Amino acid sequence: MQRYPMTPEGKSALEKELQHLKTSERPRIIQAIAEAREHGDLKENAEYHAAREQQGFCEGRIQDIEAKLGASQVIDVNDLEKNGRVVFGVTVTIENLDTEEQKTYKIVGDDEADFKINKISVNSPIARGLLSKSEGEDTRITTPQGEVEYEIVSVQYL
Repeated sequence: MQRYPMTPEGKSALEKELQHLKTSERPRIIQAIAEAREHGDLKENAEYHAAREQQGFCEGRIQDIEAKLGASQVIDVNDLEKNGRVVFGVTVTIENLDTEEQKTYKIVGDDEADFKINKISVNSPIARGLLSKSEGEDTRITTPQGEVEYEIVSVQYL
C-alpha cells in the first residue's frame, strides 16, 4: 500500500475539506439535483446534468481524501531528532551559489505543496536534491533551467 507522508497541518486541512464536502457541498448538490428534477424532462435539463456532474466531482474528491487519510503517514517534525539534516517537514534555506539568491522552503506532502507560499512537495526535484543533506553542505540539483548548485544555509525544525 502506498503511504502518503503529510504534516499534522496537512492532515488537518484534508480533514476540514472532507468535513466541508460531506456536510455542506454534498447536501447542496443533492438539493440542486432535486430542484432540477422538478423542472421536468431530464434529457434536455442542463441544470440537472450540471448538478450530476458536480456530484461526481464531489464524490470523487471525497473518496480521494478518504483514501489518502487512510494511507497517511503523519510526520511531526517536532518528534524528529534535530541533527541539522534535511528531512520531511523541515524548513530549509538554500542559496544559489551562482546568483547568491536565497530561498526558503518547507518540505511537505504532495497535497500540501504550494509554491506560492514556499511549500514544496517532498517529491519535487528540489526537495529530492536536498533530502538527507546537512546544513552547510553543497548540492547539485537538476531543475527545468538545468543543473544548479546550492548551499544549504539553514535547516529549521519548525
